[in-house]
Amino acid sequence: MRPGARFKALVLDKAGEFSASLREVGDDFLPEGDVTLEVAYSTLNYKDALAITNRSPIARSWPMVAGIDGAGRVVESSSPKWKPGDQVVLNGFGVGEAHKGCLAGRARVKGDWLVRLPRQFTPRQAMAIGTAGYTAM
Repeated sequence: MRPGARFKALVLDKAGEFSASLREVGDDFLPEGDVTLEVAYSTLNYKDALAITNRSPIARSWPMVAGIDGAGRVVESSSPKWKPGDQVVLNGFGVGEAHKGCLAGRARVKGDWLVRLPRQFTPRQAMAIGTAGYTAM
């Protein structure tokens, strides 16, 4: 995906009534951060289900992109820790709650939140474990 490209995101909004919809957005929709990821995989975690169905006050700002975890490839970085092409995993840090999450084609986050994807895992395998799996382990 080229810089500035449009991509799909699961956007939660509370402009009037609550809504959860798949929208096409661009990089300008992403929050501030020093690393932009092309998200390959994310999971649908229990917290995400609560947020998407508006059953619990998970999302703390609007509009919000759901997705508390993700795995993918760095496409842009001003962080000294990461360069384009690096494979990474992210979970936690308020992503999908206070910071737009990973149920999208792209995410922009702080480089300090990322973990290098171990070479033994593909992004798909990492997200098959997911945040709940890490917790269980």
